[in-house]
Amino acid sequence: MSDLSFSLGRGDGMMLSGPNGSGKTTLLRVIAGFGEITGGSLTLEPVPDDDLSQACLYVGHQNAIKPQLSVLENITFWAEFGGGDVESALSSFSMTPIKDVPVAMLSAGQRRRVGLSRLALASQPIWLLDEPATSLDKASVKTLSQIMQAHLDAGGMLIAASHTEFDIPLNKTLELSAREPGAAEAGHG
Repeated sequence: MSDLSFSLGRGDGMMLSGPNGSGKTTLLRVIAGFGEITGGSLTLEPVPDDDLSQACLYVGHQNAIKPQLSVLENITFWAEFGGGDVESALSSFSMTPIKDVPVAMLSAGQRRRVGLSRLALASQPIWLLDEPATSLDKASVKTLSQIMQAHLDAGGMLIAASHTEFDIPLNKTLELSAREPGAAEAGHG
């Protein structure tokens, strides 16, 4: 992954596309502050460079939930961690009817919806979404699209790496090409 250049402004959404292993996850993780840039620069203006990771919400392949806790307990944790309204987060992906069920008892799609419910709690202006629609049915992808659109309408920015089409137009695309065989990668792409 080299010679990349892009910029986002308020309300901009960008789709990262490319084959598996092209560096989509690596790029998102670097922006989020989970990896180092080996060349070039990454800035958020007018925020100083060292505050970029604080401005980002990263949602990766893992759902970032505790299976032994209930849906409500998981969402309450995220609300206490970052603020926001628990009831809004529960209702964002229709989780209220199963709020007392331990996450370990849920299907893969339900677990993904619990993990994505924290988007309704997010105050960060930049969302980095890595395959957010994994395990979601069509109705949940539509809900995710609506939440993404509301974030953009409020002036937020987002970068999504996905093989799934969303029900909203993202106004920018960054195509990553296949890597050389044997090239190192930090994470999944």
